[in-house]
Amino acid sequence: QDIVETIWQNYVDKTPQRVKLLDTFMAFLIVVGVLQFVYCVIGGNFPFNAFLSGFSATVGQFVLTASLRMQTNPENKADFRSISHERAFADFVFGSLILHFFCVNFI
Repeated sequence: QDIVETIWQNYVDKTPQRVKLLDTFMAFLIVVGVLQFVYCVIGGNFPFNAFLSGFSATVGQFVLTASLRMQTNPENKADFRSISHERAFADFVFGSLILHFFCVNFI
């Protein structure tokens, strides 16, 4: 229990607010994906392509957000020297638009 408290306190103290916001959004995406899957199992999957589209949008958005988190985390600055925060966010927005365009068309 002390290990978990130490890790949590270190996360709260040393993690920038921007990264915490991205982590919260990623946790939200996990909850949404789990709820979609549980609904598919319990409620049925009559329009199966709608489930696939929604679930793939959730997973795809999680991957794009994880990429944005890696590129904007100050601890990874040495790995992404040539990418500014603005460029990383623009790539995130562009990728999200393409992802959701294909998901809506798949429905």
